[in-house]
Amino acid sequence: MIEFRNVCKAYRTRGQPKVVLRDFSLSLPKGATVGLLGRNGAGKSTMLGMVAGTVKPDSGEIRRLASISWPLGFSGSFHPDLTGAQNIRFVARIYGADTDGLIAYVEDFAELGDFLDMPVRSYSSGMKARLAFGMSMGIAFDWYLVDEITAVGDSAFRAKCLAVFRDRLSEAGLLMTSHSPGVIRSYCRSGLVLERGEAIYYENVEDAIAHHEQNMVVA
Repeated sequence: MIEFRNVCKAYRTRGQPKVVLRDFSLSLPKGATVGLLGRNGAGKSTMLGMVAGTVKPDSGEIRRLASISWPLGFSGSFHPDLTGAQNIRFVARIYGADTDGLIAYVEDFAELGDFLDMPVRSYSSGMKARLAFGMSMGIAFDWYLVDEITAVGDSAFRAKCLAVFRDRLSEAGLLMTSHSPGVIRSYCRSGLVLERGEAIYYENVEDAIAHHEQNMVVA
């Protein structure tokens, strides 16, 4: 379960406060698949950051009675001077995963060959994404966080990524942002609409999409 308790969050932009969440409370049960919808700047990525623990709420609390992934495919925190394998070992220790098992999984999944034993600074952006996606799928989390799902590589590799991701979701919950209603429909059963500091939860994702689309036609 993920539980929001009276969560408030705001930033200052151009000297003015911008409210992202105002006194927000919600309990998401195990296995929920939730699409986060809102216009640019509404706070979707900020909400994912708060759930992940990388962004702190101004007040209130978020209780995480489950294991939470880092944002799917995120590759910004690799140590560039360590090899891919060394980065995997580091992540395995943090999350209590079997080190050798995770390395073997990522080696097979990411198809990086000899590059796995080379410094990450030598990787292309696509290779970093492969490494990050493989690591994300190599650890079974209770909840996955996705900020605009991406699948890299050729069509066969993209199909493999999405097939493994769907398999993980058969036993896990999901919080996902996307600008595509079709993607949200494909992965999510419920939705959360963010607009001007308010967040409204809908059990039916179609109701959430309809609300969001109405917001987008209103100035």
